[in-house]
Amino acid sequence: MTSGAAIDLDRAATTPVHADVLAVMLPYFREHAGNPASVHAAGRRARRAVEEARERVAAAVEVEPRQVVFTSGATEASHLAVHGLLARAPGAHVVSSLSEHPAVLEALRAAERRGHQVTWLRPDGDGRVSDDALQAALRDDTALVALMRINNETGVRHDLAPLRAHLAERDVRVLVDAVQAFGHETTSLSALGADLLTLSSHKIEGPKGCGALILAAGVTLEPQQRGGGQERGLRGGTVDVPAVVGFGVAAERAADWRARAAHVTALRERFEAALLRLPDTQLNGGAATRGPKQANVRFGGVDGATMLINLDALGVLASAGSACAAGSVEPSHVLLAMGLAPDVARASVRFSFGEHLDDELVDEAARRVALALQRSRGEPEQG
Repeated sequence: MTSGAAIDLDRAATTPVHADVLAVMLPYFREHAGNPASVHAAGRRARRAVEEARERVAAAVEVEPRQVVFTSGATEASHLAVHGLLARAPGAHVVSSLSEHPAVLEALRAAERRGHQVTWLRPDGDGRVSDDALQAALRDDTALVALMRINNETGVRHDLAPLRAHLAERDVRVLVDAVQAFGHETTSLSALGADLLTLSSHKIEGPKGCGALILAAGVTLEPQQRGGGQERGLRGGTVDVPAVVGFGVAAERAADWRARAAHVTALRERFEAALLRLPDTQLNGGAATRGPKQANVRFGGVDGATMLINLDALGVLASAGSACAAGSVEPSHVLLAMGLAPDVARASVRFSFGEHLDDELVDEAARRVALALQRSRGEPEQG
């Protein structure tokens, strides 16, 4: 049986560059290749392009352009936020979750090695970190709370507004990883209760290698990459003009999110309903409030690596919690933090959706998943 054209259900990992984004980028590779730090006409043109992109990103998240710091991606933005803030608060305490993206986890683990104490909160069985647990973890010396808006693996959404109100009289900054939320809901600093916000271009049909750190007024950081004083001295190094220009257009498109979010949510729910009719199949985080994109599904009686291989052979792009290594799938740290046993976590697959899909493609994808499950369980194929 042939699998037909591939169906991309891995849009939480990356997205293809949109045609409008590519079109605006292309001239800055050749015709307008000036360095934005140069004072001549070509440099000034490049500088204007960068600042216009900054205005687009700022408008998308409802801040002033001066609050946008361009980076090489959300990982660098997370490290600049964590280390830049904590460098000005030696020994300060941090609160975060064991289900954060590795970009934040590893930045905070490095901070621990430098003498900072981190209270690691464990999510419940559906991936939620409670407001009570967050508030109880705060100390007099807490300087930072780091919690993602939408989990990249499960799609579980966290609302930090209650915590923000509790912090009104405290000198505590809140870092929100909004990578999976951007383009699917309002991502303003005020709406998310954030002082620092991280974004990624390639999750919203922009180019890879570009992102941003958004800073609330009054937030000061110690630069982590020094050089020519670019990005108001916070991020030395020549700006990647084509990528930034593309990111600006992608961010402008992402700001028009309502129809996209409704479409993607409907597709995800249709797909989940089909998969939950399969034997011994459950959603991870299914009882929590979730964002539109992710469906994290565990399949009883299968090996995750085998399931991914069969999905790939049938033309379904999906992923596990971490990359395959030495022929086996490492269990997702997010699912382990939620209390799943390692073998159950290994049998889980993340499917993620984009506006490129329609009902017909989703139904075909569900059919292929059912077939991959039969093959992975060694069952006779039916239909």
